[in-house]
Amino acid sequence: MLGHRVVEELGLDHEVLARARAPEGKTAGLDLHDRNAVRAALETASPEVVVNCAAYTAVDDCESNREAAYLTNAVAVENLAWACREVGASIFHISTDYVFDGEKGEAYDEWDEPNPRSVYGRSKLAGEQAVLRSGARFWIGRVQWLYGEGGRNFADTILGASRQKPMLRVVDDQMGCPTYTGDVARQIALLIESGRHGLYHMSARGQTSWFGFTKALLAAEGREDYHVEPCTTAEFPRPAPRPRNSVLRNLALELSIGDDMPEWERGLEQFMARRKAKV
Repeated sequence: MLGHRVVEELGLDHEVLARARAPEGKTAGLDLHDRNAVRAALETASPEVVVNCAAYTAVDDCESNREAAYLTNAVAVENLAWACREVGASIFHISTDYVFDGEKGEAYDEWDEPNPRSVYGRSKLAGEQAVLRSGARFWIGRVQWLYGEGGRNFADTILGASRQKPMLRVVDDQMGCPTYTGDVARQIALLIESGRHGLYHMSARGQTSWFGFTKALLAAEGREDYHVEPCTTAEFPRPAPRPRNSVLRNLALELSIGDDMPEWERGLEQFMARRKAKV
Protein backbone atom coordinates (compact mmCIF):
# COMPACT_ATOMS: atom_id res chain seq x y z
CA MET A 1 0.00 0.00 0.00
CA LEU A 2 2.56 2.62 1.08
CA GLY A 3 5.12 1.11 -1.27
CA HIS A 4 2.87 1.85 -4.25
CA ARG A 5 2.76 5.55 -3.42
CA VAL A 6 6.49 5.70 -2.63
CA VAL A 7 7.28 4.28 -6.08
CA GLU A 8 4.92 6.81 -7.65
CA GLU A 9 6.34 9.77 -5.69
CA LEU A 10 10.04 8.95 -5.99
CA GLY A 11 9.62 7.97 -9.62
CA LEU A 12 8.89 11.60 -10.47
CA ASP A 13 12.54 12.59 -9.98
CA HIS A 14 14.51 9.36 -9.52
CA GLU A 15 15.08 5.99 -11.09
CA VAL A 16 13.18 3.50 -8.91
CA LEU A 17 13.74 -0.24 -8.69
CA ALA A 18 10.70 -1.74 -6.98
CA ARG A 19 9.79 -5.12 -5.60
CA ALA A 20 7.34 -7.20 -7.59
CA ARG A 21 4.24 -5.93 -5.76
CA ALA A 22 4.81 -2.33 -6.86
CA PRO A 23 2.43 -1.13 -9.59
CA GLU A 24 4.95 0.83 -11.63
CA GLY A 25 8.62 0.90 -12.46
CA LYS A 26 11.05 -1.95 -12.71
CA THR A 27 10.39 -4.97 -10.54
CA ALA A 28 12.63 -7.38 -8.73
CA GLY A 29 11.51 -10.18 -6.44
CA LEU A 30 13.66 -10.33 -3.33
CA ASP A 31 13.63 -12.63 -0.29
CA LEU A 32 14.49 -10.31 2.58
CA HIS A 33 14.99 -13.29 4.88
CA ASP A 34 18.06 -14.38 2.89
CA ARG A 35 20.94 -12.12 3.97
CA ASN A 36 23.27 -13.12 1.15
CA ALA A 37 20.55 -12.67 -1.46
CA VAL A 38 19.76 -9.21 -0.10
CA ARG A 39 23.39 -8.13 -0.29
CA ALA A 40 23.79 -9.56 -3.78
CA ALA A 41 20.68 -7.70 -4.97
CA LEU A 42 21.92 -4.42 -3.55
CA GLU A 43 25.38 -4.89 -5.03
CA THR A 44 23.76 -5.38 -8.44
CA ALA A 45 21.39 -2.43 -8.13
CA SER A 46 23.88 -0.03 -6.47
CA PRO A 47 21.14 2.10 -4.87
CA GLU A 48 21.72 5.38 -3.08
CA VAL A 49 18.70 4.81 -0.83
CA VAL A 50 16.62 1.73 0.02
CA VAL A 51 13.08 2.44 1.26
CA ASN A 52 11.71 -0.50 3.25
CA CYS A 53 7.91 -0.59 3.36
CA ALA A 54 7.75 -4.37 3.82
CA ALA A 55 6.12 -5.46 7.08
CA TYR A 56 3.90 -8.04 8.72
CA THR A 57 1.08 -5.67 9.70
CA ALA A 58 -1.71 -8.08 10.70
CA VAL A 59 -1.66 -6.93 14.32
CA ASP A 60 -3.91 -9.65 15.73
CA ASP A 61 -2.32 -12.44 13.70
CA CYS A 62 1.08 -11.47 15.10
CA GLU A 63 -0.06 -12.60 18.56
CA SER A 64 -0.34 -16.21 17.37
CA ASN A 65 2.44 -15.99 14.75
CA ARG A 66 5.23 -14.47 16.79
CA GLU A 67 8.03 -16.12 14.81
CA ALA A 68 6.65 -14.87 11.49
CA ALA A 69 6.22 -11.36 12.90
CA TYR A 70 9.82 -11.15 14.09
CA LEU A 71 11.14 -12.77 10.92
CA THR A 72 9.63 -10.05 8.74
CA ASN A 73 9.60 -7.05 11.09
CA ALA A 74 13.02 -7.57 12.68
CA VAL A 75 15.25 -10.20 11.03
CA ALA A 76 14.50 -9.08 7.47
CA VAL A 77 15.08 -5.47 8.50
CA GLU A 78 18.42 -6.40 10.05
CA ASN A 79 19.44 -8.12 6.81
CA LEU A 80 18.46 -5.13 4.73
CA ALA A 81 20.14 -2.56 6.98
CA TRP A 82 23.33 -4.64 7.12
CA ALA A 83 23.39 -4.95 3.33
CA CYS A 84 22.86 -1.20 2.99
CA ARG A 85 25.87 -0.56 5.17
CA GLU A 86 27.96 -3.01 3.17
CA VAL A 87 27.18 -1.36 -0.17
CA GLY A 88 27.19 2.23 1.11
CA ALA A 89 23.47 2.88 0.72
CA SER A 90 21.15 4.67 3.13
CA ILE A 91 18.05 2.89 4.43
CA PHE A 92 14.64 4.48 4.98
CA HIS A 93 12.72 2.13 7.26
CA ILE A 94 9.01 2.51 8.03
CA SER A 95 7.86 1.87 11.61
CA THR A 96 4.73 2.44 13.66
CA ASP A 97 2.99 4.23 16.51
CA TYR A 98 2.44 0.80 18.10
CA VAL A 99 5.94 1.00 19.60
CA PHE A 100 4.22 3.14 22.28
CA ASP A 101 1.82 1.88 24.95
CA GLY A 102 -0.64 4.75 24.56
CA GLU A 103 -0.64 5.71 28.24
CA LYS A 104 1.18 9.06 28.04
CA GLY A 105 -2.04 11.06 27.77
CA GLU A 106 -0.71 13.37 25.06
CA ALA A 107 1.08 13.12 21.72
CA TYR A 108 4.33 11.14 21.57
CA ASP A 109 7.43 12.72 20.08
CA GLU A 110 10.63 11.04 18.90
CA TRP A 111 12.32 11.38 22.29
CA ASP A 112 9.63 9.49 24.22
CA GLU A 113 10.59 6.01 25.38
CA PRO A 114 8.91 3.19 23.44
CA ASN A 115 6.97 0.59 25.40
CA PRO A 116 5.05 -1.65 22.97
CA ARG A 117 2.14 -3.73 24.28
CA SER A 118 1.68 -6.19 21.41
CA VAL A 119 3.82 -8.70 19.54
CA TYR A 120 3.43 -6.51 16.47
CA GLY A 121 4.68 -3.45 18.33
CA ARG A 122 7.59 -5.32 19.91
CA SER A 123 8.64 -6.81 16.57
CA LYS A 124 8.56 -3.38 14.92
CA LEU A 125 10.64 -1.91 17.75
CA ALA A 126 13.12 -4.75 17.24
CA GLY A 127 13.31 -3.70 13.59
CA GLU A 128 14.08 -0.12 14.59
CA GLN A 129 16.81 -1.34 16.92
CA ALA A 130 18.30 -3.47 14.13
CA VAL A 131 18.57 -0.38 11.93
CA LEU A 132 20.20 1.59 14.75
CA ARG A 133 22.75 -1.20 15.33
CA SER A 134 23.58 -1.70 11.67
CA GLY A 135 25.92 1.23 11.20
CA ALA A 136 24.10 2.21 8.00
CA ARG A 137 23.00 5.76 7.34
CA PHE A 138 19.31 5.69 8.11
CA TRP A 139 15.94 7.29 8.36
CA ILE A 140 13.32 5.65 10.54
CA GLY A 141 9.85 7.01 9.84
CA ARG A 142 7.06 6.16 12.25
CA VAL A 143 3.56 6.35 10.79
CA GLN A 144 0.12 5.68 12.23
CA TRP A 145 -3.39 4.70 11.16
CA LEU A 146 -2.17 4.42 7.58
CA TYR A 147 -4.65 4.13 4.72
CA GLY A 148 -4.54 4.54 0.96
CA GLU A 149 -4.87 2.84 -2.39
CA GLY A 150 -3.47 -0.57 -3.23
CA GLY A 151 -3.73 -2.54 0.00
CA ARG A 152 -5.91 -3.66 2.89
CA ASN A 153 -6.65 -0.84 5.31
CA PHE A 154 -9.30 0.49 7.68
CA ALA A 155 -10.80 2.94 5.20
CA ASP A 156 -11.49 0.35 2.51
CA THR A 157 -12.70 -2.16 5.09
CA ILE A 158 -15.22 0.28 6.57
CA LEU A 159 -16.49 1.53 3.23
CA GLY A 160 -16.91 -2.03 2.00
CA ALA A 161 -18.62 -3.25 5.18
CA SER A 162 -21.03 -0.32 5.16
CA ARG A 163 -22.38 -1.48 1.81
CA GLN A 164 -23.03 -4.99 3.10
CA LYS A 165 -24.38 -4.34 6.60
CA PRO A 166 -27.28 -2.18 7.83
CA MET A 167 -25.17 -0.66 10.62
CA LEU A 168 -21.68 -0.75 12.12
CA ARG A 169 -20.29 -0.53 15.65
CA VAL A 170 -16.85 1.09 15.85
CA VAL A 171 -14.45 1.67 18.74
CA ASP A 172 -14.55 5.23 20.08
CA ASP A 173 -12.00 5.11 22.92
CA GLN A 174 -8.79 4.63 20.92
CA MET A 175 -7.26 7.89 19.72
CA GLY A 176 -4.85 8.40 16.84
CA CYS A 177 -4.49 10.25 13.57
CA PRO A 178 -5.51 8.75 10.20
CA THR A 179 -2.61 9.32 7.82
CA TYR A 180 -2.86 9.08 4.04
CA THR A 181 -0.13 7.18 2.19
CA GLY A 182 0.22 9.95 -0.38
CA ASP A 183 1.22 12.42 2.34
CA VAL A 184 3.73 9.98 3.83
CA ALA A 185 5.27 9.24 0.43
CA ARG A 186 5.75 12.96 -0.18
CA GLN A 187 7.38 13.37 3.24
CA ILE A 188 9.73 10.46 2.53
CA ALA A 189 10.81 12.17 -0.69
CA LEU A 190 11.40 15.46 1.14
CA LEU A 191 13.53 13.81 3.83
CA ILE A 192 15.61 11.91 1.29
CA GLU A 193 16.17 15.12 -0.66
CA SER A 194 17.24 16.91 2.53
CA GLY A 195 19.87 14.34 3.49
CA ARG A 196 18.88 14.86 7.14
CA HIS A 197 19.08 11.32 8.50
CA GLY A 198 17.49 10.26 11.78
CA LEU A 199 14.31 9.12 13.51
CA TYR A 200 11.14 10.95 12.46
CA HIS A 201 7.43 10.80 13.14
CA MET A 202 5.44 11.24 9.93
CA SER A 203 1.83 11.58 11.03
CA ALA A 204 -0.93 13.78 9.72
CA ARG A 205 -2.00 16.54 12.10
CA GLY A 206 -4.92 16.37 14.49
CA GLN A 207 -6.56 13.40 16.14
CA THR A 208 -9.75 11.39 16.19
CA SER A 209 -11.07 7.96 17.18
CA TRP A 210 -11.81 5.03 14.89
CA PHE A 211 -15.48 5.98 15.28
CA GLY A 212 -14.73 9.57 14.30
CA PHE A 213 -12.72 8.42 11.28
CA THR A 214 -15.58 6.14 10.25
CA LYS A 215 -18.08 9.01 10.38
CA ALA A 216 -15.74 11.17 8.31
CA LEU A 217 -15.27 8.43 5.70
CA LEU A 218 -19.01 7.98 5.28
CA ALA A 219 -19.59 11.74 5.15
CA ALA A 220 -16.97 12.01 2.41
CA GLU A 221 -19.07 9.57 0.38
CA GLY A 222 -22.23 11.59 1.04
CA ARG A 223 -23.61 8.91 3.36
CA GLU A 224 -23.92 10.86 6.60
CA ASP A 225 -27.21 9.10 7.41
CA TYR A 226 -25.65 5.62 7.54
CA HIS A 227 -26.03 4.27 11.08
CA VAL A 228 -22.79 3.92 13.06
CA GLU A 229 -22.73 3.27 16.80
CA PRO A 230 -19.72 3.97 19.05
CA CYS A 231 -18.47 1.20 21.32
CA THR A 232 -15.61 0.70 23.76
CA THR A 233 -12.50 -1.41 23.31
CA ALA A 234 -13.81 -3.69 26.06
CA GLU A 235 -16.96 -4.30 24.02
CA PHE A 236 -14.89 -5.24 20.97
CA PRO A 237 -12.09 -7.48 22.30
CA ARG A 238 -9.23 -8.41 19.98
CA PRO A 239 -6.24 -10.76 20.45
CA ALA A 240 -3.70 -7.90 20.41
CA PRO A 241 -3.90 -4.98 22.85
CA ARG A 242 -4.11 -1.54 21.23
CA PRO A 243 -2.71 1.77 22.50
CA ARG A 244 -5.45 3.97 23.94
CA ASN A 245 -3.86 7.14 22.60
CA SER A 246 -0.98 6.82 20.15
CA VAL A 247 -1.16 10.28 18.57
CA LEU A 248 2.27 11.27 17.26
CA ARG A 249 3.89 14.70 17.20
CA ASN A 250 6.32 15.29 14.34
CA LEU A 251 8.78 17.15 16.56
CA ALA A 252 11.94 16.04 14.72
CA LEU A 253 10.45 17.33 11.47
CA GLU A 254 9.55 20.62 13.15
CA LEU A 255 13.14 21.03 14.31
CA SER A 256 14.83 20.02 11.04
CA ILE A 257 13.21 20.53 7.64
CA GLY A 258 9.80 21.68 8.90
CA ASP A 259 6.59 19.73 9.39
CA ASP A 260 4.74 19.77 6.08
CA MET A 261 2.23 17.04 6.97
CA PRO A 262 -1.37 18.24 6.51
CA GLU A 263 -4.43 17.92 8.73
CA TRP A 264 -5.84 14.40 8.52
CA GLU A 265 -9.07 15.69 6.99
CA ARG A 266 -7.09 17.04 4.03
CA GLY A 267 -5.53 13.65 3.43
CA LEU A 268 -8.99 12.09 3.47
CA GLU A 269 -10.13 14.55 0.80
CA GLN A 270 -7.23 13.51 -1.44
CA PHE A 271 -7.90 9.82 -0.85
CA MET A 272 -11.57 10.16 -1.75
CA ALA A 273 -10.77 12.26 -4.83
CA ARG A 274 -8.42 9.61 -6.20
CA ARG A 275 -10.90 6.89 -5.29
CA LYS A 276 -13.72 8.62 -7.18
CA ALA A 277 -11.46 9.29 -10.17
CA LYS A 278 -10.94 5.54 -10.60
CA VAL A 279 -14.66 4.70 -10.59
